Amino acid sequence: MERSAQRLGRALIVIVDDRVAHGENEDTVGPLVTELLEENGFIVDGTVAVAGENVDIRNALNTAVIGGVDVVITVGGTGVSPRDVTPDATLGVLDRPIPGIAEAIRSSGLAAGAVDAGISRGLVGISGSTLVVNLAGSRSAVRDGMATLSALVPHVIDELSALE
Repeated sequence: MERSAQRLGRALIVIVDDRVAHGENEDTVGPLVTELLEENGFIVDGTVAVAGENVDIRNALNTAVIGGVDVVITVGGTGVSPRDVTPDATLGVLDRPIPGIAEAIRSSGLAAGAVDAGISRGLVGISGSTLVVNLAGSRSAVRDGMATLSALVPHVIDELSALE
C-alpha cells in the first residue's frame, strides 16, 4: 500500500468481537488497523464493532460496499470455533474471491509466528468495487496481514478503478 503522497481511497474497519460490540471491552485492534491504513495512504471512514453473528457481519459488509469504500478490513472471527463465522458471512457478500491473497496472509502470518493467522479461515475478495479482507484478531496477525497487503492492495484498487 505504498503511495506516499497519493491517496489510495477510502477504507472501513469492522471489528468482529462480541465483548467490544456490547461495550464490555475496549477495541484495541481498530486503532492499530486505522494507523496502518492511514500510513499506507487510505482515508479511514471509521471503525464498526459487531457481534460474531452472521447477519451482523454481513450487514456491516453490505453497508461498507453500498457506502462505496474501496477496502473493508474485518478483524476477528476467522478461526475454527463455532463462534468464528466471519468467513461464512463474508462468503455471502463476495462477488469474486481472491484466494491467492488470503493464502499469502495465512502463509506470512504463520511464518511470522502468528498462529491465529496461520489457521485463519479468512477470505479476501471483491464485492461490487470494494476489496473485502478478513484478518485474524490478534495484533500480530493484523500487523503481518497489513504488511502482506501493502504490496497487493494498490494493484487491486487500480484494477477496480479501471472498471469504473
